[in-house]
Amino acid sequence: MKVALIGAGNMGGALVKGWAKQFAKIDGENILTVTAHTKRTLERIAMECEGVETVTDNKVAVKGADIIVLAVKPWLIGEVAKEIAPVIDFGKQIIASVAANVSNADLRLALGNDGARTFYCMPNIAAEYGESMTFIAPAEKEDREATEKVERLFSLAGKVMVCEERLISPGMMMAGCGIAYVMRFIRAMMEGGVEMGFYPADAKDIALQTMKGAVTLLEETGLHPEAAIDKVTTPGGVTIKGLNELDHAAFSSAVIRCLKAGMKR
Repeated sequence: MKVALIGAGNMGGALVKGWAKQFAKIDGENILTVTAHTKRTLERIAMECEGVETVTDNKVAVKGADIIVLAVKPWLIGEVAKEIAPVIDFGKQIIASVAANVSNADLRLALGNDGARTFYCMPNIAAEYGESMTFIAPAEKEDREATEKVERLFSLAGKVMVCEERLISPGMMMAGCGIAYVMRFIRAMMEGGVEMGFYPADAKDIALQTMKGAVTLLEETGLHPEAAIDKVTTPGGVTIKGLNELDHAAFSSAVIRCLKAGMKR
């Protein structure tokens, strides 16, 4: 597989690092070419990611690529699409965008081709460590071959869900932005731990292991979270007191409002 990644910022950088690690483990010819705005960024990537090709010319990068991934800021999609469109083989090459709020229709319009094989994708920065939750929406549901290729590529960076385009924004709030919300919860646990007497580093270790334990328990058992909560909630015990405090503070409502906030235009 030959992949061209246009843009190496926070999201593009996480993808290239995650993919580079996996490409090194896969047999066969797998080429990952990356472009960035500055040579300094490309030099850093070349040093950190063995086997990755770096170029400053976007048109050179996309020639012959099976999948072209646009990881630039949303307001730069139009400019980049116009630049590379003349050298794209729209009958063969697949174009995937990870730019927020840039739909398949927007991308096709920017490329000047209504039949372009486009995908609206939404990974998160955990892609660097192979733990992204990525949503991908094809412009054409019938194009199974292209969908399987894009799914295979992003699965190298974590879990993938193929979905309707209308679910990309909710997916972004739950997983793209959601990773920050989870980190805020961990920070709050750390602060509580410090207030109760732990050093910050120890409080962080405790919070992280507790989060990891909760996730592993749910994954391994398949339990609904509420059923798992019942296992540690003794009648009259301390856990129920803490849960009730969360309810008094409208914790669940706050999380739901937090997720829905980004859906407002």
